Amino acid sequence: MRPILPVLLAAALLPAQGVDHLRAHYTKREVLVPMRDGTRLFTAIYQPKDQGQRWPILLRRTPYGVPPYGAEAFPADLGPSPRFGRDGFVFVYQDVRGRKMSEGEFVNVRPFVPAKTGRQVDESSDTYDTIEWLLANVPGHNGRVGIWGISYPGFYASMAAIEAHPALVAASPQAPVADWFVGDDFRHHGALFLQHAFTFLSGFGRPRTGPTTESGWPSVDTGTGDGYRFFLELGPLANVDQVHFRGQVAFWNELLDHDTYDAFWRERCVLPHLRAIRPATLVVGGWFDAEDLYGALETYRAIERQSPATDNRLVMGPWVHGGWARGDGDALGDVRFGAKTARFYQDEIEFPFFAHHLKGAPDPRLPEAWMFATGENRWHALEAWPPRDARPIALHFRAGGRLALAPPEEESEAFDAYLSDPARPVPHMAEVGIGMAKEYMVADQRFAARRPDVLVYESEALQEPLTLAGPLRAVLHVSTSGTDSDWVVKLIDVYPGDAREPGAPAAASRPANPASRHTRMGHYQQLVRGEPFRGRFRNSYERPEAFLPGQPAKVEFSLPDVFHTFLGGHRIQVQVQSSWFPLVDRNPQTFVPIGRARAEDFRPATQRVFRDAARPSRLEARVRGG
Repeated sequence: MRPILPVLLAAALLPAQGVDHLRAHYTKREVLVPMRDGTRLFTAIYQPKDQGQRWPILLRRTPYGVPPYGAEAFPADLGPSPRFGRDGFVFVYQDVRGRKMSEGEFVNVRPFVPAKTGRQVDESSDTYDTIEWLLANVPGHNGRVGIWGISYPGFYASMAAIEAHPALVAASPQAPVADWFVGDDFRHHGALFLQHAFTFLSGFGRPRTGPTTESGWPSVDTGTGDGYRFFLELGPLANVDQVHFRGQVAFWNELLDHDTYDAFWRERCVLPHLRAIRPATLVVGGWFDAEDLYGALETYRAIERQSPATDNRLVMGPWVHGGWARGDGDALGDVRFGAKTARFYQDEIEFPFFAHHLKGAPDPRLPEAWMFATGENRWHALEAWPPRDARPIALHFRAGGRLALAPPEEESEAFDAYLSDPARPVPHMAEVGIGMAKEYMVADQRFAARRPDVLVYESEALQEPLTLAGPLRAVLHVSTSGTDSDWVVKLIDVYPGDAREPGAPAAASRPANPASRHTRMGHYQQLVRGEPFRGRFRNSYERPEAFLPGQPAKVEFSLPDVFHTFLGGHRIQVQVQSSWFPLVDRNPQTFVPIGRARAEDFRPATQRVFRDAARPSRLEARVRGG
C-alpha cells in the first residue's frame, strides 16, 4: 500500500489554454457523423496542427451542447483540464441524438439494448459508430480513444464502456448517472428531490423544436427567492404542471407517473450492464455531490463485482458536483479542506491516467482507490474500497438523546416521538432558495436540532479521532399514526465550542470577540451524510405498502458511503426526522399516489422511533483503526 499523502503535495494548476493558444495549435472542423440508423450527430473535432506524430482521440458526448459553434470559433480550454490541450490530443465533442445540433429524438437516460439487431440503437452503439467513423476519417490518430464526462456526460461515458469499440481503451465516468429512482438526481429511495427536479427540468426538459445552437434555458418566474415559501404555497405536486410547466415538460410528468421502481426505471438503470468492460476505467465522484454521489460509488462497485478483470479505479474527493473540474476544491460553505484538492486530482491522477492509456506514458501506478478523508483532510491511497481494515460498528439510539456503541437494555417498550406536520415541514437548510444549494451537503444543522419534530442522538466528546470509512445503513424500528411516512437520517459532526477554521490563530492569539471568524465554527453541526427514505418502499421498491397506524415496522436503508474523521473533542450526532423540505417533496402521510395527492390528503402524524432491546434503532457503519 502507498503511504498516506497529505494534500499539501498538490501540484500547481496550469492556467487556461486560451483561445489564441488553441487557434495557433489546433484546426477545427464540424461534421455530421452518421449512425447505423441513418441519424447524423453533430460533432466538433479539434486536431493538433503538428502532424509530426500521431495523436490519441479524446471524446466527450453531451446533451448540453458543444459551444462555441462555428468552424472558426474556439473555446478557452479543451479537455478535462488545461494540461490536456497543452499536451496534445484530438479532442472530439458531440451533441447526443436529439439535442442541440444533432438529428434524431432525445430520450432521457436512453435504455441500453442488449443483443441489438439491424437499426436498433442506444448510447453504446452511437459511441461505437462515432469511434468507427473517427478512425476512418480523422488522419494522424494513433488508434487509441478515450472518453470522459461529468454528470449526464458521465452516463454517456459509462454507456460507451458497455460493448465498447476495440479502440476505446480508457473511460472515465465522473459523477455518472446510474439509477434515477434509487439514488441519483431526482429520486432517492423513491423520494422526489423536488428542488433539483423542478429547477433542472424547467429548462432542460423543454422540447426542442429543431436543431439549435442556442444555449439559454427558459426560467420559471417564481415571484420570490424564498424557496421554502414558494414550494409550500405551490401545494400538491400536480400544481407544478398546472401552474408552471403546462404540459411542456414531459419528463416531469413521467417522474410523477412512474412513482414505483417499474420497468421504466429498471430499464434505465446502467448498473446491471456494466459487465465484461474492456477499457480501463477511472470512476470519479465527490463526497459532497448533491446530484450523483450514488452514481459514482455504485458504478465503481458494479464494475468491480461484474467485471473483475477490468482495470477499474475509484477517486473520491471533498467535492461538489463536478468540483474536481471547476474551482480549487479547497472549501464548501463554512467547511475548509486545507488544500486545493482539485489541482492535485487533475495533475496527479486524471492526466497521468489518460496519458498512460492513450499515449503510452509511464504507468502512474494509481492505487485501487484514491480517497480523501474529510475531517482530517488527507488523501489516502487504498488497496480496496471500503478499506479492508474497516470493521463494522453500530451507533445505537439510547434514552436521553444519547448515541452509544452499546445496544439499549430496556426490556419494556421504549421510544422517542414527535409530531410531523406536512404544513410545517423541516427545512433542509436554515435559508432556502429556489434551486438546490450545493452547500446543503455540509450545512450547519443546529437549526434542525432545535425543532421539536427532529430527534437528536449525540455521543460523548471523543477522546481520540474516529474514522468512519464505507457505506452506512440506517436500521429504524418505527411506527406512525398515519399510513405512510418519510424517514430522513443524518450523520453529523459536532464541533467543540472552541473549534476554529484551518489556518486560524491558536487560542492564545485569538481575538476575544466571540463573533470573530475564528470562533464561528464553535459547536457547528456539520452534515456529513443525509438521506431520505420513502417508508412505503420498506419491503419493496416495486410494490409499495401502507403502514398500519400505530403498528411497529422495520425501515432499513442505505446511505451513500463516507470517509470522515471525527476529531478528538468532537461528537457524533444522528438526527431523525420525517421531512426535508423543499429538497425532498412532502409526504402527505396518507397512502395515496403522491403525484396525484390532493391538499386534504396531507395530514399530521405522530411518529415513534423505538430504542429498546427488542427494537434497537441504530446507524450501522464501518470504523477504521482504533
